[in-house]
Amino acid sequence: MAQNRQNTRFEQTGRMVAILLAAGAVLNAQQPSPAAGLTLSQAIDAALRNYPSIQVSQEQINAAAAGIQLARTAYLPRVDMLAQANRATRNNAFGMLLPQGVIPSISGPVLGTNNLGSAWGSAIGTLVTWEPFDFGLRRANESSAAAARTRTEATLKRTRFDVTVAAADAYVTLVATQETVRAAQAGVDRAEVLHRTISALVNAQLRPGADASRAEAELAAARTQLIQAQRAVEVAKANLSRFVGLEPAQITVSASRLLQLPPEQAAPALNTALNPISVEQNAVVEQLRSQLRILERSYFPRFFLQGAAYARGTGAEVNGTNLGGLNGLAPNTQNYGLGFTVTFPVFDLPAIRAREAGQSAVIRAETARYQQIATDLKAEWNSAVATLDGARRVAANTPIQVRAARTATEQATARYRSGLGNIDAVAEAQRLLTQAEIDDALARLGVWRSLLGVAVAAGDIQPFVGEASR
Repeated sequence: MAQNRQNTRFEQTGRMVAILLAAGAVLNAQQPSPAAGLTLSQAIDAALRNYPSIQVSQEQINAAAAGIQLARTAYLPRVDMLAQANRATRNNAFGMLLPQGVIPSISGPVLGTNNLGSAWGSAIGTLVTWEPFDFGLRRANESSAAAARTRTEATLKRTRFDVTVAAADAYVTLVATQETVRAAQAGVDRAEVLHRTISALVNAQLRPGADASRAEAELAAARTQLIQAQRAVEVAKANLSRFVGLEPAQITVSASRLLQLPPEQAAPALNTALNPISVEQNAVVEQLRSQLRILERSYFPRFFLQGAAYARGTGAEVNGTNLGGLNGLAPNTQNYGLGFTVTFPVFDLPAIRAREAGQSAVIRAETARYQQIATDLKAEWNSAVATLDGARRVAANTPIQVRAARTATEQATARYRSGLGNIDAVAEAQRLLTQAEIDDALARLGVWRSLLGVAVAAGDIQPFVGEASR
């Protein structure tokens, strides 16, 4: 039996270990692996999980949802309860007091006395108030709260869109800087070969010493260009790290697709109304209109059905004597009542009209802003399409530039080695080749960046992400 229990414990432990390992594998699969290199889609997913502004917008939605629940509570009756005990004098006088909150009221007859004798008093009661109808005011408040939630949801979508765009741009920028480093490193390698070759010729007294100095200067310039490119990579990694939740030193990217030219295809159709920026602005206008409807429902009578039940106690008699002791601390006189109350703010109309005029002006301003956003998005889209066309033509031309620069470098080097050329021609050819290789790499990435610009103007970068991640 003991052996069986021990085997059972071993089996349970083994199953728990297997479950923990499986859970760890799932978690590792969800997290980007620095060693494997981040893909563009992984970088965007990490940004959507980690970037704080998205959490801010999400909590704003939660607050707006609570606002809807608060607006709905206006349909419920209001119940107020009161209990009090006091020790006070009972001197009472005829006369009126204007409404105020300083002097306590005293009920009962005027006794014609004025002394400081005090007695116990107590009161307990409940007041129930319900508004059976309100000419649409509560409904307008509820609609306004719902419009506020719709606006915060639109803000969340726009924030997610902005974060996605920023992460994608940071990713493409990092790839571009890494390609610049690659081309700059090739330039350094060529400059080192040239320096060694010329140094050997100078040592053999086949070339003047000035050529060695020039080759050393060209090598130093190439190394400086490489250092600047490497610095740009570190800056790009630092920018990307704030989105993906990794330290800059841990970031590597896997972006072989971005190093190839994307296929030519027609630009997506533009519908400015679907852009997250337009959607958010339209939600702002709708929220303002819902607030205007509240004002339009404000200048109506308010009807309240009220019921009260209460009891009071006092230690004072009508003849001016006090009962003494603890008499009056227990409520012993009861009353109840049921009534209907109507209130109407007669002279609030000018103020309400002024607020309606102000709200209407704000609505017109935000509507004009919506139209301005549509105009700007259209212009941005046209500019992005033109930029994409230019980027494709540049990308088609840079391979020709690279081939010509490589041929020129080979010819200049051959002429120099045969004694028919000078160091200036070789150095100039190598600089042109390095720049041509950088331009070629950046031209391909320029097409991708232009595609991103078109997608941003259209308001949906998922097709771009899908194409870049294939």
